[in-house]
Amino acid sequence: MKMIRDTSRFRHSLRFRLVGLVGGITLVAIIAAWIISNNLIKSFYLLDARNKLITSYDSCNQLFIDAFGMPQRFEIAAGEIYDKVENPSNATIFIVDYPNNKIYSTILVTDNVARRLQELIDNVHLEELENANTKYKFINHKDSFDLVGILENGNIIIMERPLEQLNSSIIFSTRLFLIVAVVILSFEASLVLFISGTVTRPIIKMSHVARRMARLDFDVKAPDDRTDEIGELGHSMNELSSQLEDTISELKTANASLAQDIQEKERIEEMRSEFLSHVSHELKTPLALIQGYAEGLKDSVNDDPESREFYCDVITDEATKMNTLIMQLLNLNELEFGNQPLNIVRFDVKEQIHGILQANSILMEQKHVKLESPDDEPVYVWADAFKMSEVFTNYLSNAIHYVKDGGVIRVTVEKLEQEIIRVSVFNEGNPISEEAVEKVFVKFYKEDAARTRSYGGSGIGLSIVEAIQKSHGRDYGVYNVADGVVFYYDLDGSTAVKND
Repeated sequence: MKMIRDTSRFRHSLRFRLVGLVGGITLVAIIAAWIISNNLIKSFYLLDARNKLITSYDSCNQLFIDAFGMPQRFEIAAGEIYDKVENPSNATIFIVDYPNNKIYSTILVTDNVARRLQELIDNVHLEELENANTKYKFINHKDSFDLVGILENGNIIIMERPLEQLNSSIIFSTRLFLIVAVVILSFEASLVLFISGTVTRPIIKMSHVARRMARLDFDVKAPDDRTDEIGELGHSMNELSSQLEDTISELKTANASLAQDIQEKERIEEMRSEFLSHVSHELKTPLALIQGYAEGLKDSVNDDPESREFYCDVITDEATKMNTLIMQLLNLNELEFGNQPLNIVRFDVKEQIHGILQANSILMEQKHVKLESPDDEPVYVWADAFKMSEVFTNYLSNAIHYVKDGGVIRVTVEKLEQEIIRVSVFNEGNPISEEAVEKVFVKFYKEDAARTRSYGGSGIGLSIVEAIQKSHGRDYGVYNVADGVVFYYDLDGSTAVKND
């Protein structure tokens, strides 16, 4: 199967087409030359035979003339034909002393030969030859090519050259021509194969490189060490590969950025929808209470001052809750979108904690809380002090609301590995469900909505904690213990100087 594919590929290759084109042109040229030469060879040999017979004729003419320019006797001259006549065509020579009826020949003259000679003489008009400038003529017979003429001494000369010998020479020359043509064609085909292979081999390599480039494999490079057009092509392919790689890299970067932008847009849209949903839900109850009590005041449901004061207190309380909710939402929105830059300073976290505990001491006394606070030994951290006060305040507020009456709230500050300071707030009471542990930092999430509503919780405080801790890049979380719940957050306790 592979051999069939390789054969088919070679048949459609540039190399095969080049060999076929050159070979076809050469074959057509050889056939044309053969047709032309096949006619010219015979003409050439006939012309050569004529010239050689003329040479023999001139030599015989000279033989029958003596040194003084006088004709010699027939018997003396004819006897010297073998020795002195130039006969390059090896023709058969007949000398006829026609008036005396004598024949001298280089072969034995039989009756058949004599009759044939007589026929030749009869067919030639001797009177025309005697009066012509050229005293001989050629006769082409079926079996021979003859010269019939008159010598200067008046004798008739007949020279015969068999056509069989002439045809043999023609056939030999034709075969030699064919052999040479086949050899030339084979040599040319081999030479074209070699040359085309030299030309197409780097092109085939470049084709393989181009296929790998098409599969976005830009590590492969085309050979560009040549100084000819193929080298220029390889250099251009390598430049194209580099530019394509850079372009694809830029496109991928742009696509990644676009994907992030789309995800951010979707996230923002989701947050907006969620925000509107929760805000509308959170504001619905206080708005309904404010509207109801306001209508009651308007309709004078209760005329006594104490009832009116109660109605006004409810309206004021619900308005305060709404204002607190809106402020928390604005604060959380700024934190999540990074609109509040951090002001990193070094401060004593225990001093900050003691101040916040002191500010909330009345609330804890109302629930008979047993407070366990850390000692006064300074622990310095690097963070935004104002935002960290929000984190601890939210944790403490959550603990105060959920601690059981007369229960313990314990605040601890401990040093972890890698100069991390962990602040933990424990409140004694019921544990948080597993579902709540996973969702307690989600905006507007309330495990016990009725209880949260009773103390005015909005479900945003812990979301603010999450946003502040993420902006600092520090850990936070919640977990259950045997007799209560622990919320914690981490701070940077490094001694290195931080930039704001």
